[in-house]
Amino acid sequence: MAQIRGTANYHLGNMGNSMANNFGGPSREQNTNDPSPLDAIREQTSKIEDWLDTISDPIKPYLPHLGRFLIVVTFLEDALRIITQWNDQLIYLHDYRHIPRGLTHLFLIINVLAMTSCSLLIIARKYTLYAVGGLLGVVVTQALGYGLIFDLNFFLRNLSVVGGLLMVLSDSWVRKKFAPAGLPQIDEKDRKMYFQLAGRVLLIFLFVGFVFAGDWSIWRVLVSLFGFVACVMVVVGFKAKWSAVILVLILSIFNLLVNNFWTLHAHHPHKDFAKYDFFQILSIVGGLLLLVNMGPGQFSVDEKKKVY
Repeated sequence: MAQIRGTANYHLGNMGNSMANNFGGPSREQNTNDPSPLDAIREQTSKIEDWLDTISDPIKPYLPHLGRFLIVVTFLEDALRIITQWNDQLIYLHDYRHIPRGLTHLFLIINVLAMTSCSLLIIARKYTLYAVGGLLGVVVTQALGYGLIFDLNFFLRNLSVVGGLLMVLSDSWVRKKFAPAGLPQIDEKDRKMYFQLAGRVLLIFLFVGFVFAGDWSIWRVLVSLFGFVACVMVVVGFKAKWSAVILVLILSIFNLLVNNFWTLHAHHPHKDFAKYDFFQILSIVGGLLLLVNMGPGQFSVDEKKKVY
C-alpha cells in the first residue's frame, strides 16, 4: 500500500501545471519567475556595485592608506595652525577663556605633540589603539578648552571625526583570539563589528550638521534629501559601500565649492573657519573610504542577506 501511495503521486505537479495551462491560469514556474519591484531594484544596485568595484580595482590597495591619512589630516592641520598662530592662541585662551598663562602654554604644547605623534602613528599603523585614544582625548580637551562643547555644529562635526577614528580602530584589528586567564575566549572580530557599527553611525552626523546649517534653497533641499537616503542606507548597512561612495562625492563637491579657503584673502575673517571646515570634511571622507574598503560589518543588512 505504501508503494501504491508513493507511485500515485509521481506526476501530480506536472498534471497541476498542465491543467493550469489548459484552463488559462499561470503555471508555477511563471509565478516564481515573476520578479518583484524590490528584486528589480536590488538587481540594478548590484550591477552598479559591480561596476564600481571594477572601476575601483586599481585604487583598492591604496584606499586604507588614503583613508587613514585623510582622517588625521585635520589634526595635522590643527597642530600646524597652533604653531603658526601661537601668540593669538595664547591671547584667546588667557583673555577670553580665562586660563592662567602657564596652563595655556602647557595646553597648547600637549595638544600639538599629541596630534602630531598620534596622527603619524595612525598613518604608519603603529600602536593604533593608543593613537586613537590620544586623538579622542584631544577632541574632548579642545572642546572644553576652547568653550565649544555646547556648539551644535562643532559637536556634530566632531562626532563624525570620532566615527572616523573608530573606523581606523576596527580596521587595525585582525581576527585573532584574545583569551585572558580564567575568561572565555573573545574573538577580536566581535569587537570589530561593534566598532564598525558605531563608526558608520557616527560618520553621518556631519551631514546632519550640513542639513541644519546655512540658507535653504532648492539645490540644498535636493542634496539634503539625496544625502539623507544615503545616510540611512549607511546606518542600516544596506548597500553601504555604494551609499558611502555617494556621500564621498557629495561631501567632496560641497567641500570644494563652499570651503574654498584658498580663494580668500590672507586676512579674511572667515579664512581660518573655511580651512578648519575643509580639513574636517576631509577626515569624514577618509572614514567613508575606510567603510568602502572594509564594508559595513556583520551588523548590517548586507551581511544578513549573505546569511539568509
